[in-house]
Amino acid sequence: MNAVFAGTDTEGLADELRERGATVSVVDGIANRPALEEAGVHDADVFVLTDAGQATSIVVARDLNPDIRVVAYTADSLPEFVSGQQVLGMDPALFDADTVAEELTDADDADD
Repeated sequence: MNAVFAGTDTEGLADELRERGATVSVVDGIANRPALEEAGVHDADVFVLTDAGQATSIVVARDLNPDIRVVAYTADSLPEFVSGQQVLGMDPALFDADTVAEELTDADDADD
């Protein structure tokens, strides 16, 4: 599984994904179109966003890769303009990084 990760990773989700065999590219700074392209969003299976303030990146990621699975791993609500996007929202207070990584990598294995 290839994942692109944007936002801070205070919960350690990127490391948990790596421990389960995922290749994780981290966007440094703002997840705009050039940064997402550089991180490999075109070939990614999953886009993980932890900063609801960068919600525009969801629309951009989907534009670049319509088949990408999007996970918003944040306690913050996403803005209304992304409501038409299929996004799996997971609150870190309810789902620890280990559980989220397990679900994402297990789901990817099931797709293969």
